Amino acid sequence: MSINIAVDDSCISAFWKLKSKRDINTVICRLNDLLDRCVVEHEGNLTHDELMLALPADEPRLVIYDLPFAAGDGTRQNKILLISWLPQGAAPRHKAAYGHAHTALRDTLDGSQLLPVQSTSAPDLDYHRLASHARTA
Repeated sequence: MSINIAVDDSCISAFWKLKSKRDINTVICRLNDLLDRCVVEHEGNLTHDELMLALPADEPRLVIYDLPFAAGDGTRQNKILLISWLPQGAAPRHKAAYGHAHTALRDTLDGSQLLPVQSTSAPDLDYHRLASHARTA
């Protein structure tokens, strides 16, 4: 069974605001009630801790996050992450739909510029783990 997920224009414009203007550092996307369109739920500037609090405990989300970190030589760098938040308590059909939405969002946006991150629990999104992943990518 193939699921077609549309990516709303709001996701595209929020991504470009994050990528080119650097006005924001976080875009949280969700699927609509029919699970056929990816829309922006939140855009703004969140610290890592605020991002963790913004993610629902039992509902999937897709997050575009501009992660600041120190490179091995100590210089400040940023990488844009595309986080798939698929918590273990989420309904299986929602997890499947968000898997398709991740692909649709990546393909619609400049996917080569996005570092994918899969997560099913908060420890997967630990700041130090994300920074280590970004350094080695």
